Amino acid sequence: MKNILLLVCILSGINSYAQQTAVEFANFEKYAAENKALLAPEATENRVVFMGNSITEGWKNMHPDFFENNPYIDRGISGQTTSQMLLRFRRDVIDLKPKAVTFLAGINDIAENTGPIELEDVYGNIISMVELAQANNIIPIICSTLPANHFPWREHINPTEKVIELNKMLKAYANQNSIIYVDYYTAMVDDKKGLSEELASDGVHPTSKGYDIMEPMVQEGIKKALK
Repeated sequence: MKNILLLVCILSGINSYAQQTAVEFANFEKYAAENKALLAPEATENRVVFMGNSITEGWKNMHPDFFENNPYIDRGISGQTTSQMLLRFRRDVIDLKPKAVTFLAGINDIAENTGPIELEDVYGNIISMVELAQANNIIPIICSTLPANHFPWREHINPTEKVIELNKMLKAYANQNSIIYVDYYTAMVDDKKGLSEELASDGVHPTSKGYDIMEPMVQEGIKKALK
């Protein structure tokens, strides 16, 4: 009996640790207060959630008017990979009841922020979020991963070809499934298959001019998706 009780306590502890680890890994608390305070959308509101990483989080910080003047909700978290986004997708997207969601992800997976991962699994995580959105009557809009030919925080990794390959996979899926695809890559890439200093001073995170290019493109994609 004592051995059974001990085993139950051990398993309970493992489960509790796993839950805590998942909560911390996904960073559920980042937007918990904002999500709770957010009112349900009006029937006529074309609410759109922007799901992403630091590129999306930085967007709101650099161009706050873009989000304040439109029914857009920024749910980017710096440094996150698609595995982390998939975990928090219900809390930060589905529960907010948007009409549509945009996905801008994958670069941190290629940078191995949460460890090595196969490109097919990065793609799979994004498609899983797309399917979750569709299952909840949310229109998905897939955005290409931005160009990058180096990482300031992981100089030993050359992301160039993986970015190109991931975008090919995402574009093909979008075309095959009648999903809007916003091709930032083609509009922003330079002759070195990266981002110029004018568009991203560190080669990864857009400058104001970078976001100036992205904004009309994604708004056109949103307009088409909501028709």
